[in-house]
Amino acid sequence: MFEKVNPSHPDKVADRIAGAIVDLAYKKNENPKVACEVLIGHGHCHIINETSEHFTKGEITAIVRRIAGEMVVDYKEYKQDAHLAQNQSDGLRCGDNGIFKGITATKEQVLLSKIARDISLKYSYDGKYILDAARGRLIICQSNANEAELKKDFPTAIINPLGDWTGGTNVDTGATNRKLGSDMGDAVTGGGLHGKDLSKADVSVNIYAFIKAHSGCKKLAPDERKVVEISCAIGDDKVDDRPYSEIVKIAKAFIEAQGGFEKFAEWGLI
Repeated sequence: MFEKVNPSHPDKVADRIAGAIVDLAYKKNENPKVACEVLIGHGHCHIINETSEHFTKGEITAIVRRIAGEMVVDYKEYKQDAHLAQNQSDGLRCGDNGIFKGITATKEQVLLSKIARDISLKYSYDGKYILDAARGRLIICQSNANEAELKKDFPTAIINPLGDWTGGTNVDTGATNRKLGSDMGDAVTGGGLHGKDLSKADVSVNIYAFIKAHSGCKKLAPDERKVVEISCAIGDDKVDDRPYSEIVKIAKAFIEAQGGFEKFAEWGLI
């Protein structure tokens, strides 16, 4: 059983705004420190950003309005804590304690992710989907959608069981890292993926564990899944017997392949 939400879901809108802020931080500095939280809904967007880089209100407002439309933007910016900054002063070290798990995605998760992406190509509005393969149930909740059109592509699906709806941030609030099940499947551990720079283990070690779990997965038996478990402590310069800087480099290449943090936030790891 798996749930997936699309990039127009309010929680994903919050993730995308946070990702765009991190993208801008990396344009300002090749090694920034940033951790931002976004709460959005009903015409308002509230952002708290702990950062080594300064962002103008205009820069932040432009990001919010490009992704979410006209909004009243409340932006609060704070310098990163001096002790945390000192932790990274002589090279990249693990930025927090964490327990992480990477698990190969199931066929069910891969299939629903494809379904969600295909629907989003036709309907660029708030949507969420559940696939329960064991019970043969596909539930499509797609706002601003033509049910008859969806039935053509998914004749056995349950579509908008409560009727038509409009969706979006004028109906529901969104917050960063609230849809990690959608982003990570059943490997949800070790904090959130979005709104943070690559020095944060929440981002880099989660991505690294996912990549490691999927390495060589074609050799697995049909129902076998590879599990990778990693723990780390704040200040570690080695994680999983590798230099932490190497793990950050692997995660950076993954993010760049997605097109940046904002694009990564659209769909997450699966």
